[in-house]
Amino acid sequence: MSKIEEKLKTLGITIPTAATPVANYVGFVKSGKQVFISGQLPLENGKLQYVGKVGAEISIDDAKKAAKLCAINLLAQLKLACDGDIDRVKKCIKLGIFVNSDANFKDHPLIANGASDLMVAALGEAGKHARAAVGSGSLPFGVAVEVDAIFEIE
Repeated sequence: MSKIEEKLKTLGITIPTAATPVANYVGFVKSGKQVFISGQLPLENGKLQYVGKVGAEISIDDAKKAAKLCAINLLAQLKLACDGDIDRVKKCIKLGIFVNSDANFKDHPLIANGASDLMVAALGEAGKHARAAVGSGSLPFGVAVEVDAIFEIE
């Protein structure tokens, strides 16, 4: 088991099998030492979680959990990109967090912290990243949050 997976295990987190894309795209693209990971949804055990608009059907706390789940799914894609050795990760460069909310919602950074906190917990100093937290009128399948990422690997 990798050091990163051991750290996650102490937090009660297991990296799942990477989800298969549902349309005409790939889960990640490697370019040099960078890995660009497609937007990940709050998918757990093959089922979508946290479907609805944040601030209406989905609470801020649940949306943060959705963002964390998306980040766990990012790690699944990253592990696959690293040929199973996630310890090859050198840095989380950037996260993009998309929040399905109405025009009056203003707490996007709080939701984004669900993903950001997980990256720092998993990768330590290497998990500190730039990010964007953006409101969206809708997201695929009506989920509350979607997160994409860029990483540097060895």
